[in-house]
Amino acid sequence: MRQPPVNTIALDAIKAWKITAAIYVGVLWILTIAHIVVSIIFDWPLWYVFISILISVLCTYLFVFLFPKLRWKRWRYEVFEQEIYIQHGILIVSRTLVPMIRVQHVDTKQGPILKKFQLASVTISTAATTHEIPALLEEDASELRDRISALARVDEDDV
Repeated sequence: MRQPPVNTIALDAIKAWKITAAIYVGVLWILTIAHIVVSIIFDWPLWYVFISILISVLCTYLFVFLFPKLRWKRWRYEVFEQEIYIQHGILIVSRTLVPMIRVQHVDTKQGPILKKFQLASVTISTAATTHEIPALLEEDASELRDRISALARVDEDDV
């Protein structure tokens, strides 16, 4: 069996993922508060309220505090001359090999949260799908994009 890829993504990815998750969980908490208010108005059983609060607390712990760290630990990538090797996943670890000959184009993208931490993601497009290496330092993402593009171009010339 092949060894896992060696390159990791930026450590600030954890902070960026926590902020993103906090935004989504914030919406969940707003819905939970609305549920509590509606339960009081319509005199619904109290256990409905406890279940919604329990779900919100559990989601907050999992998505804001636990999963970003686990996700960062599992994300690995490596670029070879003939292929790109990507590993990711928390419970189910996925290892993907993308042949350079199949790469159609490579992009970098950066949203407002990634920009705050000077991070960018690299997306690798093939005819079948798109693969992403998230949350790399901006300079590393640009270098990786250019390197993959050059390697993919060389492979196309060889065919």
